[in-house]
Amino acid sequence: MEKRDYYEILGVPRGASEDEIKTAYRKLALRYHPDRNPGDRTAEENFKEATEAYEILKDPQKRRMYDRYGHAGMAGVGGFGGGGFDFGGFDLGDALRAFMRDFGGFGGGFEDIFGGGGRRAQNRGEDLKAKVSLTLEEISRGVEKKLKVRRYKECPECDGSGLAPGTSKNTCPDCRGQGQIRTLNRTFLGTIQQVRTCPRCRGTGEVIANPCQTCNGQGRVRGESTVTVKVPPGVSEGNYMTIENKGNAARNRGRAGDLIVVFYEKEHDIFTRQGDNLICQMPISFTLAALGGELSVPTLDGDYKLIIPAGTQTGKVFRLRGKGIPHLNSHGQGDELVQVTVWTPNKLSNEDRKLLSRLDSSPSFTPPKSSKSFFDKLRKTLGI
Repeated sequence: MEKRDYYEILGVPRGASEDEIKTAYRKLALRYHPDRNPGDRTAEENFKEATEAYEILKDPQKRRMYDRYGHAGMAGVGGFGGGGFDFGGFDLGDALRAFMRDFGGFGGGFEDIFGGGGRRAQNRGEDLKAKVSLTLEEISRGVEKKLKVRRYKECPECDGSGLAPGTSKNTCPDCRGQGQIRTLNRTFLGTIQQVRTCPRCRGTGEVIANPCQTCNGQGRVRGESTVTVKVPPGVSEGNYMTIENKGNAARNRGRAGDLIVVFYEKEHDIFTRQGDNLICQMPISFTLAALGGELSVPTLDGDYKLIIPAGTQTGKVFRLRGKGIPHLNSHGQGDELVQVTVWTPNKLSNEDRKLLSRLDSSPSFTPPKSSKSFFDKLRKTLGI
C-alpha cells in the first residue's frame, strides 16, 4: 500500500511552521489515541501514522530530506530518539512513547512510569496491550493485580537462539554481515543512496541454516505468563503504564516488547467520580431537613456522621474534605460532595394527613413569595 504524504496526514501546508505541525499532530493524536478508542484498530493505525509524520516533519534535517526526496529519502533514517530503525516497523509502544515525550502523556500521571523512548533495537518483540478494570475502592487504596497474558515466550529448547543443537549462525549472504543493504538510485536530482534493513537477516547480519525444530528457528513459542501490576492510588480512566519486557519475546534473543496496561473504572453503585472528587446523592426526610440532626453518609473509608443544620433545603451540597480520591503521585486527596434531596412521602395515613394539614396552616410552613415573577425575570434577561 502506497504511503500517504506526511503533510496530508497532518493536514498542514508544506510551508507550515514547527508550531503548526505540533498543534496539528496533537489534535490528531488526541482524536485517535488508543485510550479514547479502545479496541479500534483503525484509530490505532491512524495514531501511529500521525506520529510517524510528526517525527519526520518536526525534525529540520529529516524534513529537508523528505521535502527533497519524499518517502524514498526516509529509508534507513533514524526514528524515535535517533534509534535507527525503519519507520514502517514501529509499533504502538513507540508511538505512545513519542506522544508521552512531547506532550506528557494522555490523561496524565505516568510520565515517570512509562518506559523511556530511547534507542529501539531492530530485533525487538511486539508490544502487547492489556486492560484492567478497577473499582473506586481499589483506585482509592491502590491495588496489586495479577494478569494472565498470552504472549510469545523464549523457546525452552534452544534458549531463544533459534538454532538446532550443536549448530551456529552463518553470515548473511545478502548484506554480507552488515545488517543493511545500500542501493544507489539515479534521479534527475542526482544519485541518491538508500539504506534499508536487510529483509533476510532482519538487520542482525546473520542467518540460521539449521533451525530449532521446536520453534522453527524463531527463538520463541506461544505461551502464557502471569504478570503482576502494581496500581498506585489515584489512577483515572484512560491512564496507562508500561511494564518493560513483558510483551512478546523477540526472535532470536532480541529485546522483548513491553506490556502496555490501560486502566478503566467500574461504575459504582453510590459514587460518581469527578476528577479526584466523589459525588454522592443522599435523600433525607422532611423532618430531618426541618429540625436538623445527624445523617450517616457512606464514604470509601466507611460511614461518616454528617450534621444536617435545621432548615436545610433540597439540593444543598455538603463537602467532606479529604474523603475523595488520592491525588496521583502527590500528597493530599479530593473531597466527597454530598448533595441532599428532601424526600416526600407518597403514602400517608389519615393521622399523617391531619398532622400535615395542621402544619400547613402555620406561617412557618409557607414558602416566601418571590419579589418578581418568573416572567418579570425573563423580561429583564431578554431586555424587553
